[in-house]
Formats: sequence, C-alpha cells, structure tokens
Amino acid sequence: MLVLTRKPNQSIMIGDEIEVSVLSVAGEKVRIGIHAPQDVPVFRTEIYVEVGREQAPGSAPSEEGMQEVEDALDRLREPS
Repeated sequence: MLVLTRKPNQSIMIGDEIEVSVLSVAGEKVRIGIHAPQDVPVFRTEIYVEVGREQAPGSAPSEEGMQEVEDALDRLREPS
C-alpha cells in the first residue's frame, strides 16, 4: 500500500486518467473527489463488498451486479 500525505486542494493521479483530489478536511472527516472515465466503476468499499456478497465468495461483483448498484445510485440522485 502506498501512503501519501495531501492537503486540501491537492490531488494524486492513478494512471493517466484517474485523479483523486482532497476537497476538504474537517476534524476526522476528509472529503475526496474522484475524476475517472465513465467506464471505470467507483464505489465506496461497503457498497462494493455488499454487491460482492451476492456473488461467489472471493469473487468480484459481476457486470450485472455493478449495473444494479449504479441504477440504484441513479435513483437516489434523482430529485424527489
């Protein structure tokens, strides 16, 4: 694991297309922004693990499972 120290408004690059930025730090909470191509799925670990539980133990979530999560997140983002 690579461990880095970053301040607000600083970022790191993962490859040529993924940028992770520190937006703000308040107490123990750090807000980050992730800029990645649309074909790269980005999930909080707890969501990724939950989707993975529906699959065989130790396997990554399927395309169908990932699409279900993306659809659910889209519905949550829609204005009520």
